[in-house]
Amino acid sequence: MSRETPLTAVARPALRAGVLLVYIVGVEWARALVGTAPYAAIPALVLGGLALGVTAWGWSQSSLGLSSSRLGLRLLGGVAIAAVLLLPAAVRAGAAPMLPVSVAAAAVVVSVGEEIAFRGALFAALEQVGGAPLAAIGTTVAWTAAHALSHPPEFLGAVAAAGLLLGLWRAVCRDLVAPIVGHVIADLAL
Repeated sequence: MSRETPLTAVARPALRAGVLLVYIVGVEWARALVGTAPYAAIPALVLGGLALGVTAWGWSQSSLGLSSSRLGLRLLGGVAIAAVLLLPAAVRAGAAPMLPVSVAAAAVVVSVGEEIAFRGALFAALEQVGGAPLAAIGTTVAWTAAHALSHPPEFLGAVAAAGLLLGLWRAVCRDLVAPIVGHVIADLAL
């Protein structure tokens, strides 16, 4: 018979969330630093994305927001999210970039890994600690901090806004499919 006290009922989820937070931000910072070495950008993206994907281990699909119900609407939601994320780029002059296949594949791996880590596992862990509002805000702060080494400081406001949009979608719709689709499309287009 388990004798869980109110303190341990909060402490275990908080510890899990803290460990996930440190791991995820550490992977993102390591990826950013390693990616600056010659010829290391693509391997850093792929390995970083895979390392982030490991965070899904131990979580149910529904906890991660990955059920397959209403998949068509979830995919459509992802396209809508991508459209919003791409609005700043739409006002830039010039043609859309054409990524080499190796870079595009690496961008897909890291986009999926980031969403599984931030809006999947970390969101679920923070939600257990303090509900969906804490999870949406906490993942936004972690997302922004994790991108501090890979983006110029003046771009971090846009990073935070993107993280908040993705986190709010996850909180309100209980869905991770649309954030994954939106993130992948945005990364491929930017």
